[in-house]
Amino acid sequence: MSDHHGHHDEHAPHQKPTDRECPCCRVCECYRDESDEEASSHEGHHGGGGHDHGGIVDHSGHEQMFKRRFVVCFLLALPVLYYSSMLQEWFGYTAVQFAGSAFVGPVLGVIIFAYGGVPFLRMGAVEARNREPGMMLLISLAITVAFVYSLAAVAFEIGEPFFWELVTLVVIFLLGHWIEMRSVRRASGALDELADLMPATAERIDESGDTEEVSVDDLSEGDLVLVRPGANVPADGVVEEGESNVNEAMVTGESKPVEKTPGDEVIGGTTNQSGSLRVRVTATGEETTLSGIMRLVDEAQQSKSRTQVLADRAAGWLFYAALGAAVVTAIAWGLAEGFGLSVVERVVTVLVIACPHALGLAVPLVVAINTSLAARNGMLVRDRIAMEEARNLDTIVFDKTGTLTKGEQGIVDIATTDGWNEDDVLTLMAAAEGDSEHMIATAIREEAHARGLSVPSTREFEALEGRGVRATVETDISVGTGESSAVQQGTTVYVGGPNLLRHLDIDPGDSLTAFADEAGSRGQGVVYLLRDDEAVGAVALADVIRDESREAIDALHEMGIEVAMLTGDSEDVARAVSEELGIDTYFAEVLPEDKDEKIVELQEQEQLVAMVGDGVNDAPALTRADVGIAIGSGTDVAVESADVVLVENDPRDVVSLVRLSRKSYRKMQENLVWAAGYNVFALPLAAGILAPIGILLSPAVGAVLMSASTVIVAVNAQLLRRADITA
Repeated sequence: MSDHHGHHDEHAPHQKPTDRECPCCRVCECYRDESDEEASSHEGHHGGGGHDHGGIVDHSGHEQMFKRRFVVCFLLALPVLYYSSMLQEWFGYTAVQFAGSAFVGPVLGVIIFAYGGVPFLRMGAVEARNREPGMMLLISLAITVAFVYSLAAVAFEIGEPFFWELVTLVVIFLLGHWIEMRSVRRASGALDELADLMPATAERIDESGDTEEVSVDDLSEGDLVLVRPGANVPADGVVEEGESNVNEAMVTGESKPVEKTPGDEVIGGTTNQSGSLRVRVTATGEETTLSGIMRLVDEAQQSKSRTQVLADRAAGWLFYAALGAAVVTAIAWGLAEGFGLSVVERVVTVLVIACPHALGLAVPLVVAINTSLAARNGMLVRDRIAMEEARNLDTIVFDKTGTLTKGEQGIVDIATTDGWNEDDVLTLMAAAEGDSEHMIATAIREEAHARGLSVPSTREFEALEGRGVRATVETDISVGTGESSAVQQGTTVYVGGPNLLRHLDIDPGDSLTAFADEAGSRGQGVVYLLRDDEAVGAVALADVIRDESREAIDALHEMGIEVAMLTGDSEDVARAVSEELGIDTYFAEVLPEDKDEKIVELQEQEQLVAMVGDGVNDAPALTRADVGIAIGSGTDVAVESADVVLVENDPRDVVSLVRLSRKSYRKMQENLVWAAGYNVFALPLAAGILAPIGILLSPAVGAVLMSASTVIVAVNAQLLRRADITA
């Protein structure tokens, strides 16, 4: 049984991430050092210049720092390459000479090492202090060996320096890091896009009805604000006046605009489209839905998956393997050719090739894209491990009411006696129930409205407690096909259930009795229409099954996942819903406090189980399941008992979640295979195993290959964006 839910207690106040936790830093192992003259290498990253959205930070500072250093070092490297004696010999040209031209390579090499290489040295030093060797330490060793050897070669004339290779290494490392940071920034862009949704100002309406423009930060609960067409809603609230369509796509994943009328809730950051709305503020700042979503997205990007932990360990192992290979290479080449330039070249090449850039990027970049893609589709991931587990699910258990069904009564069947048709029965039922607030009355009126029926007015409405309603028709109407079907002004009609029939001592007749028996076997309730002491029609009502539920269950079956259902309803109701949807297993008459026991039953059968519920009554079961999914939480995104929160009440999002989990894991595996395979293949080449047949890799070529592997991993991860995860 899973026990990974202990983290749920940790989500209370959201802590601003430290540099060690930052997903951007996790990729490049770049940790803040206050002694950095450019503590602004993190500008906009963890402080001053960056956007801070409730503890969520912007990583663009890293990208800009590496871009700036790359451009400067690239320009300074050109003269070094031009005056390199080795390149002159290779390409058959003679560089223009001037007084001091011999010092172009050494001087610019030192500058490039200091400006472009020092960030890597500093990050490598942090890895060494933390005893967590990784790619930064390998880069530091590679460029330091090249730099020290080249200086010694110039100072003591012990050989040919290779400043051109040193500066090439630094430039390629900076380019690779810039590409990485750009990929991470784009992948993590969901937070920035969400933050940009919230407007800076709002139009607050005072008691006299006048409007004033105020900062969104100055809004308080209870304020009334005006939201004009085209403007973004400044805070969560309830519509008091006006009708409009609101685009909620960026928050809920719902592509179609949602109609809003007085009494409807609106979410801060969504876009008002057609009409003006007056909205009473119910939540501001950190309490808004948007802030909750951003916190969950940020938490997901910071949490590590099992695959990522494996990649981090592999990077550490690779450091020791590379160091060992470098030592063996140095000894072997030193014994074979003497300890000179060739030995240094081999050692530097081994260290460069072994840099686990691709390995370090393989998983975090997929995680960032996964989280962004999930958020765009209304799926908020709180636990990375649970997201990863979703790909292996054996059984998904759905709560029935409000999840597979709408949680409200609806008409599912209609029966009539001779001379009457369905519309006739609905017309009179809707008329009689016109003043009733009962949920059955609401279901009848909604069905009549959906059919476009013209409902006559009534008078002398009376609610018959426990039995139904009675009302008198005000106008003559013609219904049915026979004379007996005419309804004249002053006719009294009744609508009610079996208790009403018993109270009035009326026999519904064989056809309606058979209809009621069949409906009862399906767990449905029956309501009759009576006129002139005669039952003329009946409707069957049930908790309406969502059309989306059928699609979701069919899709899960196609994926090889079994579906179970939990409900507190009777055996008849549970069986009817289960048969209609094709559910594999159902548990009926289950009390909320006993739902987690059913999850345990399935887990004891060695099944990996997900629970899908509303996050309130289902909290124990959500926590007990291997993957807890809260569905239809709407504005309540901070469901502590769930691993994943689905903003929309759409069971098909569960299918999307499993598909995204599978596709993301496949990308992680592809990237890990490529990154690890590249090193296994390239390290022997770097050590010179093919030297006897004339194949040797220079440090610069090694750096190119290393950076190429990083780019391939980044591009492969980006392909996840094109994945179709919709049900």
